[in-house]
Amino acid sequence: MADPIEDETFEDDDWYGEEIVDRAYARCRFLRVDLSEAFSRNATFTDCTFGNVRFNASRHVDSAFLRCTFNRCNLFEAEFTGCKLTGGTFTDCDLRPLRVTGGDWSFVSLVRADLRGVTIREARMREVDLSQANCAEATLSGVDLSGATLDGAVLTGCDLRGSDLTALDPTTTAVRGARIDADQAVVIAQAIGFTIG
Repeated sequence: MADPIEDETFEDDDWYGEEIVDRAYARCRFLRVDLSEAFSRNATFTDCTFGNVRFNASRHVDSAFLRCTFNRCNLFEAEFTGCKLTGGTFTDCDLRPLRVTGGDWSFVSLVRADLRGVTIREARMREVDLSQANCAEATLSGVDLSGATLDGAVLTGCDLRGSDLTALDPTTTAVRGARIDADQAVVIAQAIGFTIG
């Protein structure tokens, strides 16, 4: 990987369809950049800020966005495969219909995020903050949600099968119609005080 580009500001740039491969950025600011249909592989963004950036239909494979801030970004039909977004913060972003496969989204803040219908599979999301997030009809299957903050989250109709739900309190989370498996049902029952058997 090349030496990182550091402390630069990219403003009103057109990166439509750009291939970002084996590149690194640190403490950079991306403002109103068009990354629609861009593709990244083995790219690293560390402590970067993305403001009003269009990620529409972009694809990211084995890339890292570490401790990055996303404000008013559009991720319509964006895909992240095997990516690391630890410590990131999403504020007022359009995240539908986001697709995530694998990777590590631990310690990410998605407070009040609109995640209706998104698909997240086999990802690590330890201690993610989903407070008041709307995950109705989403797929969060095989996801490690241990230590997650779920207060006020809407999980109605959500597919949660195979996910770690040890942090789920059904008395503070809307769960009507959510799909879980038998083992998860036991974990939740015990968490709210039932004795099994």
